[in-house]
Amino acid sequence: MNAELTAVVNYLEKEKGIEREILLEMLESALLSASRKSVGPAKELRVEIDRSTCDIRALATVEVVQKVSSPHDEISLSNARKINSDVKIGDKVDVEVTPANFGRIAAQTAKQAILQKMRKVEKDIIFEEYKDRVGDVVSGAVRSFDRSDVVIDLGRANGIMPSKERVPTEEYQIGDRIRCYVVTIQNSVAGPDLILSRSHPNFVRRLFELEVAEISDGIVEIMGLAREPGYRTKIAVKSNEDKVDPVGACVGMRGSRVKNIVRELSGEKIDIVRWSEDPRQYAANALSPAKLTNVYIDEERPNVINVVADSDQLSLAIGKRGQNVRLTAKLLGWKIDVHRDESSLSFEDKVGMAIKSLAAIEGIDAENSEKLVKAGFLSIDGILAATSEDLQELVGLDAETAAAVHAAATNATPAGDE
Repeated sequence: MNAELTAVVNYLEKEKGIEREILLEMLESALLSASRKSVGPAKELRVEIDRSTCDIRALATVEVVQKVSSPHDEISLSNARKINSDVKIGDKVDVEVTPANFGRIAAQTAKQAILQKMRKVEKDIIFEEYKDRVGDVVSGAVRSFDRSDVVIDLGRANGIMPSKERVPTEEYQIGDRIRCYVVTIQNSVAGPDLILSRSHPNFVRRLFELEVAEISDGIVEIMGLAREPGYRTKIAVKSNEDKVDPVGACVGMRGSRVKNIVRELSGEKIDIVRWSEDPRQYAANALSPAKLTNVYIDEERPNVINVVADSDQLSLAIGKRGQNVRLTAKLLGWKIDVHRDESSLSFEDKVGMAIKSLAAIEGIDAENSEKLVKAGFLSIDGILAATSEDLQELVGLDAETAAAVHAAATNATPAGDE
């Protein structure tokens, strides 16, 4: 019994998950290539490995002849009858041609070929295991770093999280256990390329599907998701059953469900909003907790949702660096314009806005803008309704400045509006 080979086969079968028959066939093929140098140019040479003992034999099929002229392909009748007493001239018999040192020489020669074929088998096994897991969440440990890419040990395979798939606010250390979203797998020459992500929007979607039973059961449905990885995510949900509150189901008892997801996302803020068929109501829900005065769609700008908010709610609706309104626009697929509710403005606010509006006109500086507003000229129309002499008398401008201001207002008026 070839105990050493048996031990190797048993190890590979157990640790690498390669079937025993595949291993032995692979070894036979590799040894056949190696044995041709040791055995010689036999035409019908083959290598057989006993399935139970793992003993190796090299066999050649030769023709029985009266007189041997080609030793590699022929055998004399007398020698053939030592193998099989019933043979006759013209028959073919199998002759063992295993050299004395075949095990050592063949093993050395075949080692590289065996390793290559083993790698291919392992790669095929990994590809078959993961090809249907695209879109799933997997767990692994950070193994190493390849520049800014993260190599993650998933057990039987390694995954790569490219720098563009990382969350900018997260830092990883070797040995950290993390969960990732499987973006794609491709079977390349070097082996399966398993691309992972923690910044993909669908990573959050899959986490909700795993955490919220109502979503996995189809009772609650995710209708939209917008994400800025590491900072904030908005997810819109609806319920297919009247008795189930979709937002409450996602939040969980005392916020337990959403807290688990926030913890997995390293503290990323998550807004769970109620989906609505009415885009105006949908926008209002998505901009929560800001309280809006009005939400409307202008017929002249059908792809824009206009949002009106009081002064104290305006910054809340827009969000830090415009994040809240930006994610809402991405979630709805509409452009969102946020306006201040001018009816709620104080007199000082209105004066300030009028001064700012006039100062934005080319040819009217901030100082003259303030003089114009205090004199009652709050808009371009008011300036155009007066003459240069009026501006001199009422505002206190000199003749040259009054003429320049009047000309600036005229030039700022669109053609046809005069």
